Amino acid sequence: MFFLGIGTATPATRYTKAECLEAFQSSDWFDRLDARAHLVARTVLQRDNGIEARRLAVDSLAEVFCIDPDTLSRRFLDHAPVLAAQAATRALADAGLDARQIGAVVVSTCTGYVCPGLSGHVAERLGLRADIQAFDLVGQGCAAALPNLQLGRALLASGACEHVLSICVEVSSAAMYLDNDPGVLISACLFGDGAGAAVLSRTPAASGRRIEWMDNASLIEPAERDALKFEQRAGMLRNILTRGVPALAGQYAVRVRDTVLQRAGLASADMSAWIMHAGGRDVLLTLERSLGLQHEDLRYSAAMLREYGNLSSAFVYFVLQAALADDAPDGWWWLSAFGAGFSCHGALLEVRT
Repeated sequence: MFFLGIGTATPATRYTKAECLEAFQSSDWFDRLDARAHLVARTVLQRDNGIEARRLAVDSLAEVFCIDPDTLSRRFLDHAPVLAAQAATRALADAGLDARQIGAVVVSTCTGYVCPGLSGHVAERLGLRADIQAFDLVGQGCAAALPNLQLGRALLASGACEHVLSICVEVSSAAMYLDNDPGVLISACLFGDGAGAAVLSRTPAASGRRIEWMDNASLIEPAERDALKFEQRAGMLRNILTRGVPALAGQYAVRVRDTVLQRAGLASADMSAWIMHAGGRDVLLTLERSLGLQHEDLRYSAAMLREYGNLSSAFVYFVLQAALADDAPDGWWWLSAFGAGFSCHGALLEVRT
C-alpha cells in the first residue's frame, strides 16, 4: 500500500489556552465547580502543558459552555461532515486524483454518532461514485487512524479497488463535559477539533516521494479499558482520562514497535522520522523516555500538539503532513497511535524520493 496524498482541516477559529481559561472563569460553570476544579483548570491552562492553542468549531468560547445533548449533537452533525470533506478534498488534490477514482472510503470518529454514518455525508460532499464501498468505524478513540489505514490496506490487497480514501474526523467540542473530576477537566483542556485524510493506492505515485506501508502490529488490552474511554452520562459523552495513561502508552508503544522492527531486522536507530500520536505533554515525554528517543525525534508531534492540541484520531495525519512538509529524510519512518481499549498500533513506512 502506498500513500498518494495527505490532507488536513480544522475550524477557522484559533483559541489560546489563556483565552480558554478566561472564558471558563467568566462562565456559569466556574461557579458550579469546586475549588479543586478551579485549581486543576488553572494549572493545566497556565503551565507549560505542551499546548498553546486549539481550533474549536464554535464562533465564541461562550458556546463551549452550552453543554446539553441537543447542542452537542447538532455541533457534531454541523461540523464533522464539513471537516472530513475538507481534509479529503485536500488529500485528493495532493494525490492528483479525482473523487470518481476512489473505490472505497473509510471514516473513523469517536466524538459523535450519526446514522446513516459520516461516510455517506462525505460521499455526497465529494461526489464519490454511487457504488463506492463505504465503511464507518467508531469507538476506537485516539488510536483509530491505524485501524482505519489497516482496513484500507486490506481492501487494496483484496483487489476490491485501486484507491481508498482514509479519513479520521473529531469534533471534540461536541463531546464536551464538565464536572469536578480532574481527568474530565484535563480532557476538556487538551482536545481540539480537526480532520485528517489520506489517499491510499495499490501502486506508488508517478512522481514525488514514494511512501509505502511495509508492516504493522497491534495490541489491545480490554482489562485496561477503564484507563481511557468515553462513557454516556446524562445523554452526553464523558471522557475518562486517568493518571495511568502515559505509562500505558509508553509500555504498549515499545511492545508494538519492537514487534515490527524485529520482524524487519531493524532497530530504532534506523528510523529517519517518528510519526507519533502525542496525547499530551506528559504522554509525549513518557514516549520519549520509553522509546529511548531524543527530544528532537518527536519534534513534529510536539509542534502539532502545541498548535492544535490533541486532535484524537486525526492527529497522526497532521504529524505525517508536517514531516513531509519539512522534507524529513528518506528511509524508515515509524507511525504509531494509541488510545481507548487500551490499544496501541504501529506501522513501518518506507519513504523514498
